[in-house]
Amino acid sequence: MTDLHRTTGDQLTVSQLYTLLTIRMNVFVLEQRSPYPELDGCDLLSDTVHYWWQPGAEMLAYLRVLAEPDGSARIGRVCTVPAARGTGLAGRLMAAALADIGDREVVLHSQVQVQGLYAKFGFRAEGEPFDDGGVAHITMRRPARRPEHTG
Repeated sequence: MTDLHRTTGDQLTVSQLYTLLTIRMNVFVLEQRSPYPELDGCDLLSDTVHYWWQPGAEMLAYLRVLAEPDGSARIGRVCTVPAARGTGLAGRLMAAALADIGDREVVLHSQVQVQGLYAKFGFRAEGEPFDDGGVAHITMRRPARRPEHTG
């Protein structure tokens, strides 16, 4: 059994949904004091993919991938509990999500202070920083990758 978990929104159990909402609320709303509409209607969609790191009873890191109407992907809600920060868990989740996304374009809104994490995965900042719930964010994009042709 692996500590990395992945499931689509329509396959989430009630317990898994409760746990992922708890980590997101604890990190974003309570710790970062960023009130925002956490329940946005996307978590239970069949094309939403949830990734989390859970070696035991406690979920330590989480992110989700949303399907965009144009076929690209949007990564969001990336978070790690305070006790597990600096251990590379967010990077492991990003690597797993990007492996599944493949060559498609990916966009995300990064907190300004952690954009270096995403840059390691080929994301580039675009536009100017903006306020999102009292926290400075910047849009970052990894363009679609063209398959290499051999011949």
